[in-house]
Amino acid sequence: MNSGQDAEGAGESDSGPDKETKRLVERVREAIRARHYSLRTEQAYWYWIRYFVRFHGKRHPAEMGAAEVTSFLSWLATDRNVAAATQNQALSALLFLYKHVLGVALPWLDELVRAQRPVRLPTVLTEGEVRRLLGAMRGSARIMAGLLYGAGLRQIECLTLRVKDIDFAYRQIIVRDGKGARDRATMLPENLVQPLQAHLGKVRLLHQRDRKEGYGEVWLPHALARKYPRAGYEWAWQFVFPSANRSEDPRSGAAPPPPASGHHRARGEAGYGAGGNRQAGELPHAAAFLRHPPPRARLRHPHGAGAARAFRRVDDDGLHACHE
Repeated sequence: MNSGQDAEGAGESDSGPDKETKRLVERVREAIRARHYSLRTEQAYWYWIRYFVRFHGKRHPAEMGAAEVTSFLSWLATDRNVAAATQNQALSALLFLYKHVLGVALPWLDELVRAQRPVRLPTVLTEGEVRRLLGAMRGSARIMAGLLYGAGLRQIECLTLRVKDIDFAYRQIIVRDGKGARDRATMLPENLVQPLQAHLGKVRLLHQRDRKEGYGEVWLPHALARKYPRAGYEWAWQFVFPSANRSEDPRSGAAPPPPASGHHRARGEAGYGAGGNRQAGELPHAAAFLRHPPPRARLRHPHGAGAARAFRRVDDDGLHACHE
């Protein structure tokens, strides 16, 4: 068995992978994309598969079995001391590899015991803490944090929000392809309308500058880019919170998209600067803000139930929009 240092190197890019590894990479990506898994799932699964191969001396997975999988998962739990969720993610990646990529019938994989995730109490900020946190934030980071709190958006839903999905007339936001691949309608807080409109004005100027320079295209889901070749350049499809830098589509094998525009760091600095005793900067999920969580060319990337329906709304001191 390799040392922990050798196994840790599996997370780094190989300088010269052999042909067998290249073929395995292509097969894994084809299987994942055929099932319309997200880019993050693809990256996470390939990370653990490569980690597993490197851990066992770069042996092909088809040559290994239950003993190797069990030893790898045990090493993660004992030597690396990973969380139960991390160990289960590694197990899911190996299950996918053997079942859907290699097509090997391994009934023992179904019998492997998954680590039990401990039950944790969520950290929910009080109304006063939320006020101090939002008051210490500025710019687009404050708008994004306000959407997490007031509209109940998940972080990835906020980062991938598009212009066309904000309805100022109805004061609502349509979340496309949310958790479970479902669309839903949520409320747009009244106190975010003007800041959001001003922010979109700046984003539109950025988009117009990109168009003049020959860029300005965004990624479109599924086959919309083939059906509507020019839709990626239209204003309605632009991201509400784009990156400050241009990048190429990571699915094409080019460089990955740039990171978010500092909203993690801004929220962390605001959390400590507001005098709170809780680390709000380390709580990216919307539940931390909610008292009652709701049920080809150069591209611009973001910093990734039920039909829309009319609803009545009540503003809680102008901060948190909630159902009446």
